[in-house]
Amino acid sequence: MTATENQERKTPFDMIGGAGVVRQIVERFYDLMESETDYAALRAMHADDLAPMRVSLAGFLTAWLGGPRDWFVEHPGVCMMSAHAKLAIDRETAQQWVDAMRRAVAEAPIDPELGSKMIEALSSMAQGMVRRPVAAA
Repeated sequence: MTATENQERKTPFDMIGGAGVVRQIVERFYDLMESETDYAALRAMHADDLAPMRVSLAGFLTAWLGGPRDWFVEHPGVCMMSAHAKLAIDRETAQQWVDAMRRAVAEAPIDPELGSKMIEALSSMAQGMVRRPVAAA
């Protein structure tokens, strides 16, 4: 197999360095959210204990990037839009999420072009969640 063929078979998960790098990105993201006042509105949308969210986001990103799909197996039928439907996500909080994630990805040891593509896709997802919350049934 040539280097080009090997590169074509790699998933984004493989190209960024696997689970360790995903975890680094997630940890930095939540650390920024907890420590920086610029992300106060975003932080206020979350529970006091972010540990479960750190695990969940790492699992989601791992699967989304083409790694092990455990998150999807553990959450059958759940998509990011439905998981966040009850939250009052506005342009400000969506942008805070993207900004914190952009910083976390930029600090990770990954190819900047791949990081940029990752943020572009995540930004589209975050902006797609901007809406009024769905009332609880």
